[in-house]
Amino acid sequence: MKNAPANLAHALPAVHRSSAISDYVALTKPRLNLLVVLTSAAGFYLGGAGTPDLLRMAQAVIGTALVAGGSAVLNQVYERDTDALMRRTRLRPLPDRRVTPVEAAIYGLVLTVAGLALLAFATNWVASTLALATLTLYLLVYTPMKRTSNLSTLVGAVPGALPAVIGWSAARGDVAIGGGTLFAIVFLWQIPHFMAIAWMYRDDYRAAGFPMLPVIEPDGLRTGQQALLYSAALLPVSIAPTVVGIAGWAYFWLALVLSLGLVVLSARFARQRTDRSARTLFFATIIYLPLIWAVMVLDH
Repeated sequence: MKNAPANLAHALPAVHRSSAISDYVALTKPRLNLLVVLTSAAGFYLGGAGTPDLLRMAQAVIGTALVAGGSAVLNQVYERDTDALMRRTRLRPLPDRRVTPVEAAIYGLVLTVAGLALLAFATNWVASTLALATLTLYLLVYTPMKRTSNLSTLVGAVPGALPAVIGWSAARGDVAIGGGTLFAIVFLWQIPHFMAIAWMYRDDYRAAGFPMLPVIEPDGLRTGQQALLYSAALLPVSIAPTVVGIAGWAYFWLALVLSLGLVVLSARFARQRTDRSARTLFFATIIYLPLIWAVMVLDH
């Protein structure tokens, strides 16, 4: 037992290092970034002709992930005060003061510059320019707009949908109708996804002063209408990859069924506007997009 304090002293630095590493990983929003990785990888694969260049694909995906991760870090630097007011975000590394704003800002800048450089030198100017546009829209337009307008949701859906186009253009050097179709699918998908989140966490957004639709209109009527409107718009767009030659008929029928299901759940949320219906819609959107990408890739 007399060696216990010494052993504990040796263990503490390792625990602290592990905690610090996990905090820096958390700042990049890894779960959200995983979706970015999958989306950009699918975009690259779908944009290519024949067997994909795996090295270039990896470079495109890593570059996109670095830009997305850096953007997430810099976004949290800007929103650290409002994050501290919300239950679901107050324990993030910045509001909990486990990482300083200066440390996080340097970290975010390093990630974004590395990602942009990798895309510029390893892929092409179209992909790197789109990544820069994503970064600019997310940090300089969407992030400050969240505090002033509920239209920020629509604006934020643009950089959210661009990783698919970055992957596509990294493979082809252009956007074309195929890249535009992938963009439209992800853009429209985000609105019912965001509306469900906004309803579930409306008290948090109210406490932080964010004018989300459920905050400025507590009855949730327009929140439900927006979810239903964009889910309905997603239905014909989701089957467009078959029409433009990106995917086959197996994809067509699965996309049709999944999109119809999303419309039904959005309609139920628009009618009932309960936490339960919002949560069901939220989980449906989480399942929807990976399935759409997987089948599109398999049926390419």
